Amino acid sequence: MPTSNVFGNEKHQTTHCALYRVIDGGTGGFHLLSYFENYETIILIDATMDGKPAGEVSSIEPKFASDFPKTLSAHDIGLKDLLESAQLLNSFPKIYLITISVYQIQNMVMELSDEVSGAIPKVIEEVNRIVEKLSK
Repeated sequence: MPTSNVFGNEKHQTTHCALYRVIDGGTGGFHLLSYFENYETIILIDATMDGKPAGEVSSIEPKFASDFPKTLSAHDIGLKDLLESAQLLNSFPKIYLITISVYQIQNMVMELSDEVSGAIPKVIEEVNRIVEKLSK
């Protein structure tokens, strides 16, 4: 049964959510490390400045912290730092990283840019594709 989840200030229909835990990592920093220790698979969604057009959605399956884009969104502690810590603790789960390209990293705000907002349906499609793959 589809459920509603909130991305930014918008609600979107997704499937399979009863089987999975969805959290907003926000600026959780090292508090998120427990998720890396307690879950076998994690789907991360973040903004990146990768030189691609704003709003472009990409998906990778990184195996090492060095596989991640150089510039993920600016939180209190970088996602790459968190991943490197998980590797040091031998707590590195299977990770799917979905990124939305942005023109520039902005200060933390509650609203999504038009480009990021327009990319949300593509992100949801990609999450559902990954979840479908994991459900087989």
